[in-house]
Amino acid sequence: MEFPVTARPLPEDPMIRSLIASARRAQLNRRALLAGAGAGASALALAACSTGSGEARPSAAADKSSSDKTLNWANWAAYIDEDDAGNYPTLVAFTEETGISVNYEVAVDDNNTYYGKVKDQLALGQDIGADTVCLTDWMVSRWIRLGYTQELDHDNIPNLSNLTPSLREPDFDPGRAHSIPWQGGFAGIAWNKEAIPGGLESVSDLWDSSLKGRVGVLSEMRDTMGCIMLDNGVDISGDWGDEEYSASIEILREQVESGQVRNIKGNSYLEDLKSEDTLAAIVWSGDITVLNAEAGDKWEFAIPSAGGTLWNDNFLVPIGSPRKTNAETLINYYYEPEVAAEVAAWVNFITPVVGAKEAAIAIDPELAENQLIFPNEQTLSTAHIFRSLSGAEEQKYQAEFQSILLGA
Repeated sequence: MEFPVTARPLPEDPMIRSLIASARRAQLNRRALLAGAGAGASALALAACSTGSGEARPSAAADKSSSDKTLNWANWAAYIDEDDAGNYPTLVAFTEETGISVNYEVAVDDNNTYYGKVKDQLALGQDIGADTVCLTDWMVSRWIRLGYTQELDHDNIPNLSNLTPSLREPDFDPGRAHSIPWQGGFAGIAWNKEAIPGGLESVSDLWDSSLKGRVGVLSEMRDTMGCIMLDNGVDISGDWGDEEYSASIEILREQVESGQVRNIKGNSYLEDLKSEDTLAAIVWSGDITVLNAEAGDKWEFAIPSAGGTLWNDNFLVPIGSPRKTNAETLINYYYEPEVAAEVAAWVNFITPVVGAKEAAIAIDPELAENQLIFPNEQTLSTAHIFRSLSGAEEQKYQAEFQSILLGA
């Protein structure tokens, strides 16, 4: 399923036009600050696969939010609205509304590498310098399993009633006791339309000899392997095991060792598309919209014919944070539909907030029809969630994947 991801006209409102235009210009520059998966980062990620040794769980820090009106938020690059001055308009409004000052840090370049930096402090129940951090479902599952998150007080998050019903009972966090979705998206394929005018339909098309040395894949195991497994006929949401995973990872290994795949990267993969070092890649959906807005309408995104992956990044409060109530206040604010729509207009990922689509109509009617932000049931039926892994499976499968990264 292909989606037009052209640089659509901006809304008429001059303030909104300015915000969105400046955000588009800034996004790739911010991404460039975060390098992709180099050998050092890959080694750190491999070491970070450890899931603990059954030691006693740390205790939650005492909450001092009533006397400390500050908050540290760690997030991925280009994942919030931003103006020309480097400010975050929705955060400015949040501070004005609540009196809570937010230190927003672009600190997450990859789930595993971020975890590798903070896991020792988490195990001791120490403050990691972030009162809330946004991580992907599977990593959130690990943190919850190890006791590294605080239980949320839903009374402080009344807007949680706006959470999309399908996201309310994930298997890794029943009732959303420890995590709240921030944004979601698809992993699929994208290509340079000038270099590949006929387009691509499947992951297998990436292995065509005409693209040798010009293909990229993501360093996020579940997205790259999820897309390859789907192409190999595996229901990644269903009952599969070592045999199915091994067959698919050998496909990736062959493509890397033969030189078909040029790069395996995190956020910085966009720079390779922009420079045309890579002409086609496994990518994250919203990024291609922004890339087209930044550098011209040259790329097309598609959910592959066999399907793509569907994921969510989630707010959580680390066990050592002393400002849990402040974090809950922030989460509640971003679940206001008007605020969620403003963020969606900038990041171009799937908002989990019911009512945001209606609010988006006031910003840009075309935005509200964008299937990459507000997907309908038909679009969602083409995307699949990578099933939850046991601790042993996660360590085994991630290690096999990382061994290819280390050799790439």
